[in-house]
Amino acid sequence: MAKLKESFLPVLALCIFYSLAFAMGEEDLLFVHYHIHITNNLPSDLPPNAPSPLYIHCKSKNKDIGEKRLLQNEDYTWDTKVNFMRTTLFFCHASWEGKQRYIEGFVAIRDERRCLLYHNSCLWSVRDDGFYFSNDNATWTKEYTW
Repeated sequence: MAKLKESFLPVLALCIFYSLAFAMGEEDLLFVHYHIHITNNLPSDLPPNAPSPLYIHCKSKNKDIGEKRLLQNEDYTWDTKVNFMRTTLFFCHASWEGKQRYIEGFVAIRDERRCLLYHNSCLWSVRDDGFYFSNDNATWTKEYTW
């Protein structure tokens, strides 16, 4: 009887893992590559051709995307997948003309479903009054203020 229990538990665990990881079809969010885009849509109060850069630095616990200086209409992008525990989190620090803000650029439990609608993309637009999110590149919702 003890041998049966010893062999049954690993088989049961393997069956559960298999069903979670492979048998979910389109609902299997663990293998989706998400594309995160943060676009500088800030106005430029300076003379034409004078840069008013936005600085963005995004990272997770395990991956540092790096800091980037964005001019008007430039894009900061990275790709990620959701980990098995669904704890994937990327946070970003933004600064522009003396303003600073931290935002959560990608949170698995918040974004894994809503970002599937538009080519697995999470779209962010940084504007003078805050940070807007879209999952269809048409409807924008303010999620953070400066």
